[in-house]
Amino acid sequence: MTKKQKKPLELYIHIPFCARKCLYCDFLSFRTLAAVHETYVEQLIREIEAEGASCQEYQVVTVFIGGGTPSVLEPELIRDVCLAVRRAFDVAQDAEITIEVNPGTLLQNKLHIYRAAGINRVSIGLQSADNRELENLGRIHSFEEFLKSFQCARMAGFANINVDLMSGIPGQTLESWRNTLKKVTMLKPEHISAYSLIIEPGTPFWDRYGAGIEKTAAKSAPQPGTCPGEAPDRFGLRRRDYPELPDEEEENRIYHLTRTFLAEQGYERYEISNYARPGFACRHNVGYWTEVEYLGLGLGASSFLGGCRFCNERDLERYLGLDFAAEGWAERLRPQFTRLSREARMEEFMFLGLRMIRGISEIDFVATFGVKLDSVYGPVIERLVKNGLLRREGVWLSLTEWGMDVSNFVLIEFLLTSA
Repeated sequence: MTKKQKKPLELYIHIPFCARKCLYCDFLSFRTLAAVHETYVEQLIREIEAEGASCQEYQVVTVFIGGGTPSVLEPELIRDVCLAVRRAFDVAQDAEITIEVNPGTLLQNKLHIYRAAGINRVSIGLQSADNRELENLGRIHSFEEFLKSFQCARMAGFANINVDLMSGIPGQTLESWRNTLKKVTMLKPEHISAYSLIIEPGTPFWDRYGAGIEKTAAKSAPQPGTCPGEAPDRFGLRRRDYPELPDEEEENRIYHLTRTFLAEQGYERYEISNYARPGFACRHNVGYWTEVEYLGLGLGASSFLGGCRFCNERDLERYLGLDFAAEGWAERLRPQFTRLSREARMEEFMFLGLRMIRGISEIDFVATFGVKLDSVYGPVIERLVKNGLLRREGVWLSLTEWGMDVSNFVLIEFLLTSA
């Protein structure tokens, strides 16, 4: 099979380690000794070699090293992972190769080693330019440390930098968010991801702001001599000390400011939460939303390959104990393996594709499933277009501005009851 005939493949490489877990984070990440880092990378390279041998019909078009905090590792370990990928896989010459970094763990020597290893895109997790808001999130860095990291990345030769921002966080106001956008856009990064905080079960923020705290308040009457909610939580803070979350009205103003402000600064919104200068949309993420196959490598990493979804072993000890030279390693690595039904794939085609501002192509739907879009979703589309939530332009179907505002409501309409 020639390279022109090879199918495109994206790689996600998971580094599960971090310096300290943020208060909102529900990702598979944790703090551990540096000695474990080296052991993990050695095993990760064994997995890369084993997977590469079974993916000869693919060419890798993007690589994303995420976490956790990949930059917590010694840079030589990241270099070794990159070299292993190039040995094991056919990597396209123009492949987009991204690494996530945290300003609190980034030193200039690391960036030079990343560049030498072929990494050409850096994603810096800032979240906010307000140091008090960063403290409220449990981040380990200041805005000043972010500025230094950004400057170091430029000096190391990175011409494609993303900055992650988060809205709806404790203590945030419309003006503090405007200030964050101003400070970040003055630096002219090529890409900005602006996500809203989601309070996930099992996180400290869930205990503070989620259902857990409401249940506790409902079940517990105040003790004599105390005020309601005064007892310290397991993090040592009293409820009355928690910074308030922006209310729904303020969040809505923040959301609309993001869109208008970034557009004025030359950033094109190409997905609900992502903005880029022309030519700098994240190819890896666009691949996720347009059903390019991807392979997850490392602890707990998820994959979509051959019409199937599967997830790697999530227990570190069991992952490190796998023998990638033994027969049947793939089954032991992936305890859960799901082949998507035709209906489930149709749902995902709509859910993911409509996150893109350009929307989905009816021609692509026919090419993928062999039936017209209206034969499956005709009445739903007609109703949503009539209500001003979807628009049709030629063969393209996309969310309107209002549709993006209530995208969760719109997307659920594409569930198929027969799935």
